[in-house]
Amino acid sequence: MHFSNANFASSSAIPTAILPLPSPNLACFRISHRKTHRSFLFSSLFEFKARRNLRVSANSSNRQSSNASTDLDVPFPRDYSDLLNQAKKATEAALRDNKQLMEIEFPTAGLESVPGDGEGGNEMTESMQLIRQFCDCFIDPLKATRTRVFFPEANEVKFARNTAFEGVSFKLDYLTKPSFFEDFGFVEKVKMADRVKPEDELFLVAYPYFNVNEMLVVEELYKEAVQNTTRKLIIFNGELDRIRSGCILLSTFLLFNEERVKDYPPFFYPKLAALMKTLFPKMETVYYIHNFKGQKGGVLFRCYPGPWKVLRKVRNKFVCVHQQEDMPSLKEVALNILPSS
Repeated sequence: MHFSNANFASSSAIPTAILPLPSPNLACFRISHRKTHRSFLFSSLFEFKARRNLRVSANSSNRQSSNASTDLDVPFPRDYSDLLNQAKKATEAALRDNKQLMEIEFPTAGLESVPGDGEGGNEMTESMQLIRQFCDCFIDPLKATRTRVFFPEANEVKFARNTAFEGVSFKLDYLTKPSFFEDFGFVEKVKMADRVKPEDELFLVAYPYFNVNEMLVVEELYKEAVQNTTRKLIIFNGELDRIRSGCILLSTFLLFNEERVKDYPPFFYPKLAALMKTLFPKMETVYYIHNFKGQKGGVLFRCYPGPWKVLRKVRNKFVCVHQQEDMPSLKEVALNILPSS
């Protein structure tokens, strides 16, 4: 079993189909089971924000026609249409280089936003919509039934089937499932060997960051179903910087269905911290955007196979102030590179 360019859609334009919008009842169902604190209006949560140009503009295909192959000097995307086209080409380039474990990470509350700028529910919903768009432009329709999209838990799969992924041929699956003690933060581990089928060729894991167990299951998926095979695995918006930076996100369910999010040092979660030595060295970050706010703010940007670039916005244009082959730490960018540029 081998991946080639023929396996994926050749067009660089993102499909213009408008995805179905979920109903308020479905939104309530999802919120009660994901245990996230989401205060919002239903009409705004699922709005595909036109002001951010999330849908494709009429001339997007013309803009991309001059960039048929992956360019090492890829500019910062102008909108989400540009972003998805760049991510598609970067992933195709990584597949040609036989990369097996890949990461795609970018903000969903706006191209210049940072994690937390949007409500947790909004960010997950927008990631889901963008994953669907990415799948539509990246995966050949003939390969859809051999592609398994993993969501964090079973209830999220149900939500996806009734919204962004309604009527698709992709296989939808989950990493964890609620347990009797769900309200106290416990979930049941899913044995990944039982979820995977022999015909599966590509796994795409959607935002596995809410529960600390989710990334541990991703590692199990890689070891049991990807390593030493021709399969590929892509982690989409997993917020892996929380692990790289040494702080692990812990969500504790409190009274009245409210939740507080705290950062705990890695010694509380040695198995999760161990991923830095076991899983992360095998991972290729094929597309990445991380924004830094403030007077000395900027962007850490990478589009495979190009270098890691630190950008600064000058008169509405992004200028590269530093680049290197390996990923710098966020601390290094924030404290050394940006202040000295």
